[in-house]
Amino acid sequence: MSNNTNLLKTMTTRREFIRQATALSAGLITTPFIIQARDSHFVEANDKIHVGLVGCNGMGFSDLQAFLNNPEVECVALADIDTNVLNKRAAEVEKKTGKKPKCYSDWRRLIDNKDVDVVIVGTPDHWHCLIMVAAAEAGKDVYCEKPLGNSIEECNIMVRAAQRYNSIVQVGQWQRSDPHWQDAMAFVHSGKLGKIRTVRVFSYQGWCPSIPVRPDETVPEGVDYDMWLGPAPKRPFNHNRFHFTFRWFWDYAGGLMTDWGVHLLDYALYGMNVTTPNSIMASGGKFGYPDDACETPDLLQTVYTFDGFTVMWDHAIGIDDGAYGRNHGLGFVGENGTLVVNRDGWEVIPEKVNNKPRMEAVLLNKPYGGGGLNLHVKNHLECIKTRNRNCNASIEIGAHIAKFAHLGNVAFRTGKRLTWDGKTFHDAEADTYLCKTYRAPWTLPKV
Repeated sequence: MSNNTNLLKTMTTRREFIRQATALSAGLITTPFIIQARDSHFVEANDKIHVGLVGCNGMGFSDLQAFLNNPEVECVALADIDTNVLNKRAAEVEKKTGKKPKCYSDWRRLIDNKDVDVVIVGTPDHWHCLIMVAAAEAGKDVYCEKPLGNSIEECNIMVRAAQRYNSIVQVGQWQRSDPHWQDAMAFVHSGKLGKIRTVRVFSYQGWCPSIPVRPDETVPEGVDYDMWLGPAPKRPFNHNRFHFTFRWFWDYAGGLMTDWGVHLLDYALYGMNVTTPNSIMASGGKFGYPDDACETPDLLQTVYTFDGFTVMWDHAIGIDDGAYGRNHGLGFVGENGTLVVNRDGWEVIPEKVNNKPRMEAVLLNKPYGGGGLNLHVKNHLECIKTRNRNCNASIEIGAHIAKFAHLGNVAFRTGKRLTWDGKTFHDAEADTYLCKTYRAPWTLPKV
């Protein structure tokens, strides 16, 4: 990987080279200039922003479509290990834009493409770190799907890479750009709820069915399965571990805890203005579907204890009845009332004493603003143009909440009440989960 991308560190894109050469010839630059890796990111006001997508199935393609809703964006490249998916998406992009993107079966070739300004990482979680770091090292900006990394150490490495190479990174936690979530947090911060004793965070996903055990099988035609596995352990091909359902296996992801947790737990910490819990403990298991193929728990409760309150995570698959008549959301439980927020809006339910409410109810405030994903991408594009690393879901935000969700999974897998100092659990068993072992020839990036 590094042999193909390190050369790009000292290059500028064709557009930036022309811009500087023109300025020199016109006498606009009177002192020598040094070309650095990040000069490749300069975007003129009227420039096109050239995007390449790695991982074209599912959310990755939804991200690309949101980028293409902006007239300054062109899709110049796609990469996927499944040629069936790759060809289908290339045809869809050509139909939408009139231009066919270059197609690669190896994502490294996409990053080698000097015309690519922004890399969208839409792969399974276990690939995020390698691709994001290589893209940043090559002078690209990055939109990376959530959760940012598949381990705590991967998240740390990715933050260092973005900072070192000044890459403008937006993490796919698009709720950070959805206005009604911001309004709800402003109400929480107002203090009107009184002392908040707990934050209930829940994701009950009835639409996620159990996946039955099925035998290993021949790799489908057109699929580079060894590249799909990448740094993950070598295993026979099984459809249960492929495409969408990869998220229920520890090799590639962290189940609902990291899939939905990074969206919802993020706002629990945001609302309470906290970062590191005093302790973490978790309980759950495969209670609904004990004999199916999933490794991650189909039901899990995790309690994060802070000074004076708790954050409680609660998830289940195959069930829609979460809390407050919703299948996902947060409840900030205060002494005067409870604010409930999810993707459908927010409201305040007053606490009653002797049948008298302690505060006024706030009726359901529905979403507005044009859709969180579209707004999220617009925010990223503006940050790219202005070279502002403080995106709505910056890599620092994405890394912190991904690590926070991983803490819950580690507590579950060890069965222990853990403490966390930001670097280590100070528990030998728990600390083995800080970083995953990469399968050769892939190695954990060093930044």
